[in-house]
Amino acid sequence: MKKLHETQEKLLDLLGRFQEDPLTIRELQEMLNVSSTSVIAHHLHQLEKKGYLKRNPHNPKDYQILTDTPEKLITYLNLYGLAYCGPDGSVLDGNPVERIPIASRLVSFPVTEAFMVKAAGDSMEPKIHEGDFVIARKTNDADSGRVVVCVNDGEAIIKKVQKNNGEVILQSLNSKYPPFVAAEDFRIEGEVKSVITNSI
Repeated sequence: MKKLHETQEKLLDLLGRFQEDPLTIRELQEMLNVSSTSVIAHHLHQLEKKGYLKRNPHNPKDYQILTDTPEKLITYLNLYGLAYCGPDGSVLDGNPVERIPIASRLVSFPVTEAFMVKAAGDSMEPKIHEGDFVIARKTNDADSGRVVVCVNDGEAIIKKVQKNNGEVILQSLNSKYPPFVAAEDFRIEGEVKSVITNSI
């Protein structure tokens, strides 16, 4: 484990204690009695760099603390294929097709919850193209409007989920594909968090 500066230790403790109701940078500055918010920003960056903290770049109050086992700079994510899974199969069944090295800082949540799939077809264009690498966070649920990796009618697919009065509608982003009602075996495997384009 990388040694922490005294301020970083205090900062990590505060982040942990207020995780349910996150503090602003200004509040952290005041509670730690440091000279400016830029000092807090520096130490937050150092905690990320050392693998103790994961922050959502789009929402400073969205973070995870990784105090038990700081993440390595490079992690290997399991890559699974989008294929027929059978009646009770899962995208995550069996062995991954490949293990892809990726900088841990590019994943805005604990890498232990991440997996990858390689996109097939054009139904999710323009956001996701065939051959793109899609990083998803393992979950069995997602809010309406989210894009997910899921199993539907025995097939592993990527779709946008719309929930309407107990009914789940699966939508493509490509308008040439009409939405459809999820099958009885529908289940979410993960929520899509980022896309690494494979285009040249």
